[in-house]
Amino acid sequence: MGTFVGDALGRPVEGWSAQMIEASHGLLVEMLRGVYSDDTEMMIGIMESLAESPRFDPGLTAKRFLTNFSPHRGYGGRIYGVMDRLRCGVDWNEAGTDSWGNGGAMRVAPIGFFFYDDPGRLEAAARDCARITHHHPLGLAGALAQARAVGLATSKGIIREPLEIAEFVDTVVETVAPTSAEMAEALTMVKRIVSGRDSRGTVERIVSHFPCDVSAIGAVPAALASVVLTQSFRESVVVAVNSGGDTDTIGAMAGAIAGAYYGFGHIPNEWLERLENGPKGRDYVVSLAERLADVKSQEKHGNARC
Repeated sequence: MGTFVGDALGRPVEGWSAQMIEASHGLLVEMLRGVYSDDTEMMIGIMESLAESPRFDPGLTAKRFLTNFSPHRGYGGRIYGVMDRLRCGVDWNEAGTDSWGNGGAMRVAPIGFFFYDDPGRLEAAARDCARITHHHPLGLAGALAQARAVGLATSKGIIREPLEIAEFVDTVVETVAPTSAEMAEALTMVKRIVSGRDSRGTVERIVSHFPCDVSAIGAVPAALASVVLTQSFRESVVVAVNSGGDTDTIGAMAGAIAGAYYGFGHIPNEWLERLENGPKGRDYVVSLAERLADVKSQEKHGNARC
């Protein structure tokens, strides 16, 4: 739901600069339309796949992406070719492109949650899920970073343990370094921002260090920074969206991490109430989340008995 909320809050100003958002809205804190984009639609596909096959099946996930595909959700140009190839029977592992975009990262939150207690499975599933559409090391590294961040936030949130920023960022960096040293360096910058003596506001600090664009390397570190530089779910998402650029995706990713850590109860009700609620809207996503939580609980209980 953090993904859904962040996506919907940011979508009306997607492509705007931070300065444009400020000039038009001051600080954008109101859920204007509550309509989600491709970020949440693809996340829903992953949730549906995990609910059917908890070990994560990339082939099944690709089918869910294709079944749910709604062009009006604002997909990037490359995805149309991917969907055409999947529709023609091309294998999930061969349909993607050499894209360095943030599309693999924007949707991966359910994998971070579901495999939070098994980093090996988390990384394998995140990589396979990204490869359905993205083959470039930066695209894969972005998905790995986001999934690991959500997994860490989930584990810390469950036991209500403080999020130690240096440890948190270092773990994410170690996860992505074998795939992309460039992404690892960009993520390390998050820790430097936190420890620096920059007197500017949080949005200004993020904008000055990260492009906040559609690239994985420009968006994932910005989303991570939006969470570690703030103290609540609401603040994390507001900072992410008001930083401009690819606002729906950066908002979705920050919302996913913050939601995993702070919990569903910390998502503002006024935002939840404005979310679209059609056949695959708010109530459907909540029910899927509850179902995945039940499946995960049963899995852990079964392992404990063994």
